[in-house]
Amino acid sequence: MATEKSAASSEGARRRRPRVLLAASGSVAAIKFEGLCRSVAEWADVRAVATASALSFIDAASFRTGVPLYTDDDEWSRWKRVGDEVLHIELRRWADALVIAPLSANTLAKIAGGLCDNLLTCVVRAWDYGKPVFVAPAMNTFMWDNPFTARHLGVVRELGISLIPPVTKRLACGDYGNGAMAEPSEICRTLLLFFGPQHL
Repeated sequence: MATEKSAASSEGARRRRPRVLLAASGSVAAIKFEGLCRSVAEWADVRAVATASALSFIDAASFRTGVPLYTDDDEWSRWKRVGDEVLHIELRRWADALVIAPLSANTLAKIAGGLCDNLLTCVVRAWDYGKPVFVAPAMNTFMWDNPFTARHLGVVRELGISLIPPVTKRLACGDYGNGAMAEPSEICRTLLLFFGPQHL
């Protein structure tokens, strides 16, 4: 059933520009988020979500024109009465695919536990898993190697979430090791492989 839904969703996206919901959680790698949005917006319609922690690394005031950036404040400020749109539900309906890049250790743990205490995790909790979700983790090597991380990744894989693995390099803290977010070009390439080369 999920495969049939995914096929129908991707077929619909092939008849128009894909709709990609890009999300950033709290990691230094979020400094690359605007560039990722810019790259994907060249061939897809993009909406963006940033957690409160991610906003420490994203300048919301100068975010790319044409890509709406939603935060936790937007979740409730847009809702006034019964019948009004609920943002996380509308984003779930709108998107053909969800990409969380960077995915912090904290947000990974929330998703694995089913928690939904901000706009991003509410989208994930409401998500139609017949549509793809890609995650690009970013964290210190010690956090990546922690047994909880393997456990949480196992849970999200059971949901059908696809991992874009981190890479080994010099990290923001100065350590050298695995845990750096994959480059935006690799994330974009992964999406294009899913949606098809006709969007190039």
